[in-house]
Amino acid sequence: MSLERRGALLCALVIAFSPCVLRAQAKSQAGYHVINRYKLGGEGGWDYLTLDAKARRLYVSHATHVLVVDADTGAVVGDIPDTPGVHGIALAEEAGKGYVSNGRAATVTVFDLKTLKTLKQIPVGKNPDAIIYDDASRRVFTMNGGSSDTTAIDVKTDTVAGTLALGGRPEFAVADGKGKVFVNLEDKSAIAEFDSRGLKLDATWPVAPAEEPSGLAFDIKHRRLFTVGSNKLMAVVNAETGKVVTTLPIGSGVDAAAFDAEAGLVFSSNGEGTLTVVHEDSPDKYTVVENVKTQRGARTMALDPKTHRVYLVTAEFGPPPAPTPERPRPRPSVVPDTFTLLVVGR
Repeated sequence: MSLERRGALLCALVIAFSPCVLRAQAKSQAGYHVINRYKLGGEGGWDYLTLDAKARRLYVSHATHVLVVDADTGAVVGDIPDTPGVHGIALAEEAGKGYVSNGRAATVTVFDLKTLKTLKQIPVGKNPDAIIYDDASRRVFTMNGGSSDTTAIDVKTDTVAGTLALGGRPEFAVADGKGKVFVNLEDKSAIAEFDSRGLKLDATWPVAPAEEPSGLAFDIKHRRLFTVGSNKLMAVVNAETGKVVTTLPIGSGVDAAAFDAEAGLVFSSNGEGTLTVVHEDSPDKYTVVENVKTQRGARTMALDPKTHRVYLVTAEFGPPPAPTPERPRPRPSVVPDTFTLLVVGR
């Protein structure tokens, strides 16, 4: 190769990987905004949303029941009743069943994915919060905040296969499809890794400087975990070593995270009324692309890998009730009939 050609190639490489070009590439990922608002109505609070991308059904937790919404039209197409203190919904598609964690009842509701009919109620640990399905073990796991453990449910028999102490209060969890589950321990500011088949705790990793992690997402290909903390930080964790590789600023009041593998984007839904969008430049380098204005209270979400849209729910708020010894700082009251589904896209 001639000296001139070598020089030209070197210049091209320098330009291609310069910070300016990388920032321009990240900016090209921007442009998210609220494209639809669908009024769902009713009363009470909410927590997680779960999307069935194939069936185009969005399962939305709402106080004592689960709303089933058409993901493309926003129309309510069904309802799963009697889920007091509902937190999350897990789908075992090959078994044709769904599972709902009922925090106040300390149970899981099993329902038929086609008919939405309740099939069974299963007692689990105290205050089951997040709930996930793991392909490798063919088990559903509830993350029990009140008893600091996880309950494993065999989806073939819908019976409890075992319980594992986690050493801290679990929040959201993700499975890697190979027999490992990762779960945020909110009160320990850590992530626990456990064996989904053997029900054995493998490791616990601190996520400092992130604190009180809630939402968790996973880049399976690059083995990177994205955990979001109450101190407005997202920590990126190497799932092989447990090391925090970088942190990024996010909004306040976060409760969920999501990763779009095709777009290379990480999302953080912040209760302050923003959605932080982060671009994965490389497995260990990330750029905050934008903070999308959503609506106060929109702290949980579901990602559609087909349309690359994000679904969030919230409502309007009134003044908080009077403080009590049990609840010295009560949350603001929810204005009845203002429960709304937000759709964020480009």
